[in-house]
Amino acid sequence: MLKKMLSLALLVISFYVNAQENVSKRQTLNDQSVVRGEDGMVYPYNAWKKLMATGKYGLKNRQTTTESGKPEYLIYELNEKQKASYFEGGAKPRPSDAFVMDQTFEGTKITDINGVKYDLRNLQGKVLVLYFWFIDGKSTNILIPQLNELAKEYKENKNVILLAVCNDDKYKIKAFLQNNPFDFNIVDDARDLSKKYNVKLFPTITVIDKNNQVKFSAVGSAPSTSYWVKKTIDESIAPN
Repeated sequence: MLKKMLSLALLVISFYVNAQENVSKRQTLNDQSVVRGEDGMVYPYNAWKKLMATGKYGLKNRQTTTESGKPEYLIYELNEKQKASYFEGGAKPRPSDAFVMDQTFEGTKITDINGVKYDLRNLQGKVLVLYFWFIDGKSTNILIPQLNELAKEYKENKNVILLAVCNDDKYKIKAFLQNNPFDFNIVDDARDLSKKYNVKLFPTITVIDKNNQVKFSAVGSAPSTSYWVKKTIDESIAPN
């Protein structure tokens, strides 16, 4: 009898813990959420949102509450090991309908804003990252700090091509770049290219491997985007 009662108690506790975890997972943080740094200071919404957009930080329940009973959250910088655990433990960015996993990429010839020509019809062992965007979209610009980190990472690697395909003309882009550095190679006035690939949502990013196969795509500006792009690039350039 005692054994049965103990088993029942453990079952109830297990159900309660799982229910609490599920509730926690469903919580959505917004401009009313209380987020503290590791020093205990409360971060304004715009401040912690900007940090999260870099892909370098994580958020977790701090296990404390405000005087009114609202849960408090901790924002903390992720090391490389923590990034893998944090981002792979959550949902991947929403994939693009324009670039389906493992489909063959149909390349074309294009020229960037500086007159550099690219023949994307055969990548010949190179990995290609295409980022479709336009200047006036707020969410399209959130990812730029993440993408600049990627550009720095692969600056010396000639087997990685990073192209930002922008709908705006070169004059608007150059004016934008004066205050917003963007280290990808930029293709200007690219509405026709966006139409060619049926890109309707911005931003859209995709990674094409050295065999011209789509290996990753995403729409929107998730904090985890650059993590998944980098992971895909590294897997694609690794020796077979």
